Amino acid sequence: MAQHASSSLAVPSDNSKYVTVFNDPVNFNAKHPLHNSWTLWFDNPGKKSNANNWEQSLKELITFDTVEDFWGVYNNVMKACDLAINSNYHLFKQGIKPMWEDSANKHGGKWSIQLPRHKTMSEIDNIWLYTMLACIGEAFEHENEVCGAVVSVRKAFFRIAVWTRSSDSYETVMSIGRTLKRSANIDGTLEFQSHHDSSKTGGKAWTV
Repeated sequence: MAQHASSSLAVPSDNSKYVTVFNDPVNFNAKHPLHNSWTLWFDNPGKKSNANNWEQSLKELITFDTVEDFWGVYNNVMKACDLAINSNYHLFKQGIKPMWEDSANKHGGKWSIQLPRHKTMSEIDNIWLYTMLACIGEAFEHENEVCGAVVSVRKAFFRIAVWTRSSDSYETVMSIGRTLKRSANIDGTLEFQSHHDSSKTGGKAWTV
């Protein structure tokens, strides 16, 4: 992620070394810009959700654009494994709503994996963390195709997904899936479906 850090950061007036959030999480004086700004969203519409009350329950929490601010957010929000059933975190590029209907998402799809609750909570939290890091750190060859990531908490499983801008290029989609699997250290099978096919029974799916 730090590869996008600006070289024009001001030198502290006392000529001391730069202090980052990595060696002092409170009194840091340097920040490393990300290539994009990212917004964290949250919702928990409950079991009887529909399109109307889901959108009403969607809350925009915070937008950040530096490495340090990401860690500040991550260390001060509830971990995914501690969220209530039916909750969702959505981390999307600023300006993209975590909805199929958004113009950036409507022709895309998502890579996703379901993680049963018998996995350790730390393992699930780590997969979610490394999924976010892959997104904000520009780990993907086709970075512009990545819209955001979602973690969903359900009674029997957790689902982690990365949403893409398009779904018609097999090579592009598979490249994103392979990078996600490697970056998040996922040992199960990832499945890709377009948002359009996700709404239909028997829609085509790719796996990696």
